[in-house]
Amino acid sequence: MDILLQVIITGVATGGVYGLIALGYVLIYKATSILNLATGSFMTLGAFVCLTILTGSGAPFWVALLGTLAFAFVLGIIVERVILRQLIGEPIISVIMVTIGLAFVVQGLTHLIWSPDYRSFPEIFPPEPLDLNFAIVPSGLLWGFMFALIGTIIFILIFKFTRTGVAMRATANDQQAALSMGISVRWIFALSWSFGAIAAVIGGIVIGNISGISIYMGDIGLKVLAVIILGGLDSIGGAILGGLIIGILENLTGIYIDPLVGGGAKAVAPFFILVIILMIRPYGLFGKEIIERV
Repeated sequence: MDILLQVIITGVATGGVYGLIALGYVLIYKATSILNLATGSFMTLGAFVCLTILTGSGAPFWVALLGTLAFAFVLGIIVERVILRQLIGEPIISVIMVTIGLAFVVQGLTHLIWSPDYRSFPEIFPPEPLDLNFAIVPSGLLWGFMFALIGTIIFILIFKFTRTGVAMRATANDQQAALSMGISVRWIFALSWSFGAIAAVIGGIVIGNISGISIYMGDIGLKVLAVIILGGLDSIGGAILGGLIIGILENLTGIYIDPLVGGGAKAVAPFFILVIILMIRPYGLFGKEIIERV
């Protein structure tokens, strides 16, 4: 078996999960121009809610998943209407700082309710890996990639082909024009936060199933932040491609570079490539270049 092919396939599976979580950032940013730095905490909260439904009620995984998605939808609406809507017209840095504060509040509540103990999901998927002959995909990564792929396709279909998606795109392009066409921009803002929360909690469930959950698993949100900046803050396609690039790069670095430097290169690699890309394309690979005239 070619080790390079194995590393690339594993990187693609990992990158697909990163891309899904990155969608949580992009969907909110496209409609509201707000970078939600609480996405990692939403991931953690969603994973704990899903685990609680699974273990507390003995419900099947699909019931727990639907319950968690409903929770995420309501969470997004509450956050937008109760917190973010009060900040309309405020400097963008103030709004971003509020999302940072929200991240710590959610993390603190998660700590208070579930404690910082590490937990693992019960076995919800078949444990057999996928043998491609030239590479083997572990069960956790395989099912995680499948969830990420399905979730990404659903979000793209909604965004491209539904009335709601058209309204979200119109709002993202020009809020004043969207208002003049009878689109409720405030409702689109709330819906964007709900979709972002749903993408985040699906990512949290996937990551939790692969490696277990703790109140600190949301730290992966920092890595996903590198993904969306790499792909472009307002680009859905860029989020997916950025996730794949970071996933493959991480795995290649872990195999070929870490042994040479004694470890640690894998954690730094996403940010290293990020700096290089931004030096060449400051708006990311597919980000929309904004020209300001003064």
